[in-house]
Amino acid sequence: MYKLFAFFALPFLLISSANSQNVLPVNHLTNNSSLATIKDNNLQVKLSAILYADKKLNRLVKEKKLAVGIIDLKNPYGAKYAAVNGNEMMYAASLPKIAILLAAIDAIDKGELKETPAVTKDMNLMIRKSNNAASTRMIDRVGYKKIAAVMTSPEYKLYDKQAGGGLWVGKRYAAAGARNPDPLKGLSHAASVDAVCKYYYMLAKGELVSPERSEQMKSILVNPGLHHKFVNTLDKVAPKAKVYRKSGSWRTFHSDSVWVNGPERNYILVALIDDAQGEQIARRLVRVAEKAMKGRGLTASK
Repeated sequence: MYKLFAFFALPFLLISSANSQNVLPVNHLTNNSSLATIKDNNLQVKLSAILYADKKLNRLVKEKKLAVGIIDLKNPYGAKYAAVNGNEMMYAASLPKIAILLAAIDAIDKGELKETPAVTKDMNLMIRKSNNAASTRMIDRVGYKKIAAVMTSPEYKLYDKQAGGGLWVGKRYAAAGARNPDPLKGLSHAASVDAVCKYYYMLAKGELVSPERSEQMKSILVNPGLHHKFVNTLDKVAPKAKVYRKSGSWRTFHSDSVWVNGPERNYILVALIDDAQGEQIARRLVRVAEKAMKGRGLTASK
């Protein structure tokens, strides 16, 4: 009787969940969903046109030193994805710490890691403050093997050798320690726009580990402690929006990733940049994305 009730109640629950501002309908795609199913030609043309019209951004795109991805979630049943250099894996500094977070939450859920106050504190420090010492402690607790297993698992496919790689953590955020570089390019902290967009999309749908664990991850990713790159612009154009975010910087490598959920906005934006002016470029890309989505009439200029 309970199973029969659950079967008929499920559609109602899904519709009710979709009405929440922070939840996407979980039946839109399967857990093993590919972003190819939500690629949108119209959004792709607009994003490409804006990037190619800018001499600096055009050059970086052609040299594969700039990768950008957008998922427009305004219509939760009709998500739209567009990307430039989407499967180009690049060094991403601290952004791949989201891979450590997912592996840790997966380990906690499976009883492989005890969720102590110290672990909870380190997960928050790792994401909100991008604290390297906390990140290294989390890597030591979870292990490279576990991180790689979660990233390459059929359930997520956040790192796929056949699709250019993706999210990878193969070095502690410290000088000492063994390395486990990614199999394709030998990168220690890597990401691709496709993989990171998929990560946030699955998070938004409650598909990372479980709906409950996805909510836990959202509580760690929300309200970033660092207000640079994307967040510098979002503080001005979307001050009331909830921002789930992780970024990274090292030398000329600058990366950022956000899920923006607020008044008149619901989208995911990811960028990987290899340029000395990456901080300023990241700030501009928020305006590029919003212009591509015809959101606010903003321009791509500074």
